[in-house]
Amino acid sequence: MTEIKKDQSGAVRISDEVLTVIAATAATEADGVLRMSAKPARKQLAKCTSISVKNKTVTIALSIAVRFGSKIHEVSSDVQKRVKTAIETMTGLSVAEVNVKVSAIVGEKPKA
Repeated sequence: MTEIKKDQSGAVRISDEVLTVIAATAATEADGVLRMSAKPARKQLAKCTSISVKNKTVTIALSIAVRFGSKIHEVSSDVQKRVKTAIETMTGLSVAEVNVKVSAIVGEKPKA
């Protein structure tokens, strides 16, 4: 649980699970990202995303599956920008690093 604000009116805390969902949602919005990790199940988010918060600074590690034919370096860069922007905009925390691991390349299924 990360405390982002504490004053006379109370405290605001954000769980690591919420940061994980923000990061995963932002990452999957990037063109070329099919899903988080090599497995499509939503329950896998915690396994393919690592969040570390120290002194209101966030370090994130993501594992993604990329569509075959995508330029991995461009997809990864887009993921980094989207995740950083989403976390900083929604939480007010600072993002130090967004580390992206491409764990799978997935081809499109042929249309029947």
